[in-house]
Amino acid sequence: MRWVSKKYLWVSLLSVLTSTGLHAEPLALEWQDESKWRYSITAYGFLPFSTDGTSTIAGSSVDLDLDFGDAVDLLDFAIAGRFEAWKGDWGLIVDANYVELSAGDTIALGPGPSIAVDADIRQAWLGLLAAYRIANSTYGASDRRFSFDIQGGARYNRLKQEIDITTPGPNPSLGGTEEWWEPVVGGRAVWELDDDWNAVVAADFGGFGAGGNDLQVGINAGFSRRIGKTGSLRLGYRYYSIDFSEGRSDGDFALDMKQHGPYIGFTWRLQ
Repeated sequence: MRWVSKKYLWVSLLSVLTSTGLHAEPLALEWQDESKWRYSITAYGFLPFSTDGTSTIAGSSVDLDLDFGDAVDLLDFAIAGRFEAWKGDWGLIVDANYVELSAGDTIALGPGPSIAVDADIRQAWLGLLAAYRIANSTYGASDRRFSFDIQGGARYNRLKQEIDITTPGPNPSLGGTEEWWEPVVGGRAVWELDDDWNAVVAADFGGFGAGGNDLQVGINAGFSRRIGKTGSLRLGYRYYSIDFSEGRSDGDFALDMKQHGPYIGFTWRLQ
C-alpha cells in the first residue's frame, strides 16, 4: 500500500495545523481589582505558513513540505478556545482544540475498475493547568507594568490518522486513532507598552515521553490591542513542533513535525 501512503499520508500532519495551543496574555495587566475572580475567554487560530517533517501511517513514511494553501484546501472544521480564571496571583486555565480534515480521490489502476481512497484526519486535545504569577512589577521611566507567570498541568490528546480504501474486493483501512495524557509546563511574560498595547512572549513544553510523545513545543511572541472595555485583539507569530510515535499492529504511527506562522485571536473579559 505504499502508493496510497505517498499520495495521501501527508494530510495527516494537518490534524494539528489549527489546533495547537496559544497563550492569551495573563489577566494581571487587564484589571486593577485583583481581590476578586477575573475571567476571560479567548478564541484563536494559528495560520502555519510553513510545515516540514515526516508523517507515518502503517509503517510508511512521507516527507512533509507544505504551505498554508494546502491546509485551507483540506480543512473541514476547526475550533479552538482558552478559558482563564484568576484571583490574586493564582490562575486556572482550560485550553480546548478540535480540527477535522479530509481528502479523497478515485484512482484508476488500468482497464479494470477504479478504487476510491479517503483520508479522515481529526485531532482534539484538552489542557488543564494551574498558573502562578511570580512577578508583577513596573519598568522604565513611565512605570509600565510587567508580569511573569508559570504554568503546569496535564493535557489529553486524541489523534486520528486513517486512510480507507474502497475496491471491488476487500476494503482495507490504514492507521487509526491514538489517545494519551501528557504533562505540560510553561511560562508567559507580558509588558505593558502603553494604555492600549501589550507585548507577550510565551512558551510551553509537553510530552516528555508520555504516551509516545517525546516532546511538544509551542513558542509565541506577539502583541495585544485593547478593544473597548472588555475586549482585546491578539496578533503574533508562533513556532510549534511535535515528535510523536507509537507502534501499532499494522506498523508505526508517527508524526515528527515543525511549523511556524502568524496567529490571531480575540479575548473577552467577563468580570
